[in-house]
Amino acid sequence: MDALKGRILREGRVRPGNILKVDSFLNHQIDVAFLQEIGEEFHRIFSGRPITKILTIESSGIAVACMTAQSFGVPVVFAKKAQTKNLDGSLYRSIVRSYTYGKIYDVVLSRRFLGPEDHVLIVDDFLANGCAAEGLIDIIGQAGASLEGVGIVIEKGFQEGGKMLREKGVNLHSLAIIESMTDNTVVFREE
Repeated sequence: MDALKGRILREGRVRPGNILKVDSFLNHQIDVAFLQEIGEEFHRIFSGRPITKILTIESSGIAVACMTAQSFGVPVVFAKKAQTKNLDGSLYRSIVRSYTYGKIYDVVLSRRFLGPEDHVLIVDDFLANGCAAEGLIDIIGQAGASLEGVGIVIEKGFQEGGKMLREKGVNLHSLAIIESMTDNTVVFREE
């Protein structure tokens, strides 16, 4: 998606540890009109699939998931990184290691919101090592639901997540795949 690549080049900032900051439009300050374009692009890519739910993990993926869900006309469900007092009933659980935060989370999702009848599209802002996607795929499996695909806004192609998911046969589409990053340069993979 050329508009996304342009925004990354203009507004993105590379931080030590292969961290790409795109917080001016994607995950701190949110450009809603631009995220609507992203949601519409995911709809275009996955429109042949019988999507009934959009699934993401809190918190940065929620905005992208909402705009994608709006394009599909389906609900968003998201896995929480902590079990709160207002979560009642039985839960699906999976363990996820966050690349950005360097923490391990026990993510949970209420069983009320995902079941065998669901056809699920996972949407997230970033893909690095693939741990969040794997955790969400695990939850989909626990629910007996069908995984229809994974939509990622920005994939760090120099890390193993995308390769690992593709080797497992996951229907993965990333809108921008970064081949390499340095302090001043972002290089995209040519598709």
